Amino acid sequence: MKQPQEIKKAEGKLGVLLPGMGAVATTFIAGCLLARKGIAQPVGSLTQMGTVRLGKRTDNRSPLIKEFVPLAALDDLVFGGWDIFPDNAYESAVHAAVLEQKHLDPIRAELEAIRPMPGVFYPEYVKRLHGTHVKTGTTKAEMVEKVREDIRGFMKQSGCSRAVAVWCGSTEIYIEQSAVHQSMTAFEKGLIDNDPSISNSQIYAWACLKEGVPFSNGAPNLTVDFPAAYELARETNTPITGKDFKTGQTLMKTILAPGLKARMLGLSGWFSTNILGNRDGEVLDDPENFKTKEVSKLGVLDTILQPKVYPDLYGEVHHVVRINYYPPRGDSKEGWDNLDIFGWLGYPMQIKVDFLCRDSILAAPIVLDLALFMDLAKRAGFRGVQEWLSFYWKSPMAAPGLVPEHDLFIQLMKLKNTLRWMRGETPITHIGHEYYD
Repeated sequence: MKQPQEIKKAEGKLGVLLPGMGAVATTFIAGCLLARKGIAQPVGSLTQMGTVRLGKRTDNRSPLIKEFVPLAALDDLVFGGWDIFPDNAYESAVHAAVLEQKHLDPIRAELEAIRPMPGVFYPEYVKRLHGTHVKTGTTKAEMVEKVREDIRGFMKQSGCSRAVAVWCGSTEIYIEQSAVHQSMTAFEKGLIDNDPSISNSQIYAWACLKEGVPFSNGAPNLTVDFPAAYELARETNTPITGKDFKTGQTLMKTILAPGLKARMLGLSGWFSTNILGNRDGEVLDDPENFKTKEVSKLGVLDTILQPKVYPDLYGEVHHVVRINYYPPRGDSKEGWDNLDIFGWLGYPMQIKVDFLCRDSILAAPIVLDLALFMDLAKRAGFRGVQEWLSFYWKSPMAAPGLVPEHDLFIQLMKLKNTLRWMRGETPITHIGHEYYD
């Protein structure tokens, strides 16, 4: 990235396009509408409630992030998206049963006005779902064009000056990169040939990149993390980021694992299991879809703990992840973790974590932050992988050849330093002249 000489102002309306308007998307939309009215606070949102320190500690300069960088205001957001079911945002929110009626009633009319466009749906990628509100076409190339038409139509009808997209759809079956993903030419041919390695989410992402709409991938799918997408993002000067919202259990891992490493405490095993009853849990009950999520979750510890650097402490970690579909739990996911650690002279100890979290409540502020930061990135002239947004992801994307950073605290420092750098402020290294004055 080049340091921006000027960041375009956040003028006009910003369209927030959401492929997948289920529990996460409707919780996000409802929260934004409630915050606009002053009914509730956007807790968990760095862009709305976080601050950034500038200069020396003695300078006492710590503005809110939203006052430091030119972010779009909540009042300027316009919501739209796609889904394979026809329910409007209110009906979908009621079905998801995340929010209580006291939070839905004040914004019912606004939610009812948000109706999803028919979704792109090839059922072989999400076998547990049976969509009834879907697009039809003979080729995947045709599907891309239909999504592009949707984007242009939404922009015209809503009066938005620009848009961003955040994937809030389901986890797809595990797909590895193949020849079709290696170049724009190969991918475009694959769309015409209905290549089975091109999934639903890739079709949305390709359409967005073609339209210059920044794209964030909230699921562990292979969606924009392949050479053809990198090439298209560069060609259209479009930011991309992903993947898989860092909520719940993985959030805890990126908090706890850096602490163990910082104190040079050993780890012999980490057993994780989840019970989840929403649509995501139903989809992940299929082994092919679970594998996609498992790969995303398993990659966290190795990167943080660096077993090749610290073989005596982390060279033989038994890391196990399980997800169990349990309908009574609904959106209130429960994550159980057992850590077998060891300390001085190798003596064993244990840590037990039982996180009774709310999946969509944790994901909603991430969607908001990504929408606003990706719009900022576009206006700052950034393109391609936005590694500074790794803070939000289970499997952060990085430039080809680089190992992504998983440590939550390093990620946060990188994010805030990027904001400082964008505005011409000095990055904080915690080793500065203030120690030597």
